[in-house]
Amino acid sequence: MTEHPTSHEGRQPLAARPQERTRPRQETPPSPAAPPVPAPLSAPRAGAAQAPASPSATASAPAGASGHAGGPGRGTPGHADGAPGRGAGRGGARGAAPDGHVPAAGGAGAGAGGSTGAGTGGVTGGMPAGTAGPLEGLPVQGGSGGPGGGKDPVVAARREGDRLRFVGAATRRIARGIDLDEIVLGLCRATVPTFSDAILVYLRDPLPVGDERPVDPFVLRLRRTDRLRLTEDEADLGLSAADPETDLDLGPAAELCEVQAGGALAEVLRGVRPVFGDSAAARAALPELLGDGRCVPSGHRAILAPLRGRRRVIGAAVFLRRPDRPPFEPNDLLVAAQLATHTALGIDKAVLYGREAYIADELQRTMLPENLPQPTGVKLASRYLPAAETARVGGDWYDAIPLPGSRVALVVGDVMGHSMTSAAIMGQLRTTAQTLAGLDLPPQEVLHHLDEQAQRLGENRMATCLYAVYDPVAHRITIANAGHPPPILLHLGGRAEVLRVPPGAPIGVGGVDFEAVELDAPAGATLLLYTDGLVESRLRDVWTGIEQLRERLAATAQLTGPDHSPPLEALCDDVLDMLGPGDRDDDIALLAARFDGIAPSDVAYWFLEPEEQAPGRARRLARRALARWGLEDLSDSVELLVSEVVTNAVRYAERPVTLRLLRTDVLRCEVGDDSPQLPRQRRARDTDEGGRGLFLVNRLARRWGATRLSTGKVVWFELPTRI
Repeated sequence: MTEHPTSHEGRQPLAARPQERTRPRQETPPSPAAPPVPAPLSAPRAGAAQAPASPSATASAPAGASGHAGGPGRGTPGHADGAPGRGAGRGGARGAAPDGHVPAAGGAGAGAGGSTGAGTGGVTGGMPAGTAGPLEGLPVQGGSGGPGGGKDPVVAARREGDRLRFVGAATRRIARGIDLDEIVLGLCRATVPTFSDAILVYLRDPLPVGDERPVDPFVLRLRRTDRLRLTEDEADLGLSAADPETDLDLGPAAELCEVQAGGALAEVLRGVRPVFGDSAAARAALPELLGDGRCVPSGHRAILAPLRGRRRVIGAAVFLRRPDRPPFEPNDLLVAAQLATHTALGIDKAVLYGREAYIADELQRTMLPENLPQPTGVKLASRYLPAAETARVGGDWYDAIPLPGSRVALVVGDVMGHSMTSAAIMGQLRTTAQTLAGLDLPPQEVLHHLDEQAQRLGENRMATCLYAVYDPVAHRITIANAGHPPPILLHLGGRAEVLRVPPGAPIGVGGVDFEAVELDAPAGATLLLYTDGLVESRLRDVWTGIEQLRERLAATAQLTGPDHSPPLEALCDDVLDMLGPGDRDDDIALLAARFDGIAPSDVAYWFLEPEEQAPGRARRLARRALARWGLEDLSDSVELLVSEVVTNAVRYAERPVTLRLLRTDVLRCEVGDDSPQLPRQRRARDTDEGGRGLFLVNRLARRWGATRLSTGKVVWFELPTRI
């Protein structure tokens, strides 16, 4: 079984493992002046000394109430579908129907004192919310405590006030949960041992989300159990956990229960109202729920409460008391109804929240690259952190796009806000940037087209972006900026510098020009692109954060020595560690690029005139380069493929054709010409004299492709250097 990562109760397990909790000792100081009070819910065992309860004992009950307490008077019954009803009265709480059913699930009323609560409010004073202590002074026999109940009206009213305060404290504890397991845990901890000695919570499997139609068959899964165990003092008195007079011995409850249509359990769940365990309906439903051979305490010591959400029943809760404890009263059905209603509605909201969080996570995951490419001459690493757990989507993005000529485009951007709208705009801008990069436009032109696209998306669609193109052969990088924080270059010796690039205006402003600068990119250097969430917060401005980031990079580089660059993954983690408490006001995107470059000795480059002799010359040049690199084993394949590609280029070119060979972990061949028409592979007929060149390239090369440039096109293919 798994554990829930955000539980506030010591990371309790999700599975329905019985949880034992120590029963608190009840010590009430004697008060001769106080009138005698009947035993509380958590009454001492038979044979133990019992001190009379003091009127002041009721002050220790939990504060707040969920629902209103009414007395004998007029009231409107609850709806048939289990919706909360309303009642009004001036005495004690409204009683139950003679058949053991509560009048309405989650009923409400107005007590004489006007005590009200709705899960987060209620009567002030008393114990803090969530305190699991015994309810002193609650009635154990008799009805509502109103006129005709045979009890002192003052004592009865005090007991009903204690009951309301318990309901308020319990519902507040349930309402604190933000996910399903926290809500179920809150129900268990609020009721054991204050209201019951054990609880079993069953939920529908799978739980329907929102308006989804539930799947068949109707299956309930035991989600969690909680129970009370004997204290050391009770064990010293000779009380045994296996004693049927002092403990619950249900045995292991059934993990799964399939609710049979028209069965006893289905009828109880359809009725929505809690019922006593010894009622006719519950006597037939509990064995179906708990499994055959499981016994429940006799008398009014078990309550079966359906859990109804906004539209349908989603589970059931079973409250149990030990044989030595006073049984449940009719008014306890109202308490169980309130707890079940609040729990079910909370579970409904938690399931909806979980679905929304899942959608947000999937949206953000699909908006960002799943895996970064590994282009020749550069190593890449990235990180993304959302602004908060409750705002899992944002407008920050990063990307790495391979370009012709072994180049790579590095992009990082930030759309204003961190909402679903920001994520949607970010996705459109990222797609636009990828399309523009495929056209091999200069960086400043890419930003210009992104600015036009942002204006087409609507008003106030603003974003910052930095677009850089790295050429591993020339060891140069071209950068254009649109209002984004400047990148930082970490040199091999440990020196970190903030690159001076024109700041530019944000994307979406319109009517502005963008400027690009070309800088050296020495081998072994590391370029860090980031969004403002890494360097700006409520505690510091942007430039202070940039300087701290530069110092952090320099300090990290000193740890690896002057001749070695720090590992990229460790560098990204170390950069994020600089964030302290209160520094996370925005989401963060981080892209790190290590420039390895391609040595000039591993590059061969030629110009070929578009004439009939060009393919033969290309074969001879390729053969000599392979011999110089010790790759004679590839000569036959390379000569054949080079001849086919150059022949196709010469057929359409009007200007000199370029031929370039690059030796890295693979052998890459690139042939460029001035014709924009891209070649397409086709199946040649038996009578055709041509049309088989690209078929040979596709069969012999490991990878191949064609890219349109502003000056024409490039056709390339790769072969492994080790056969």
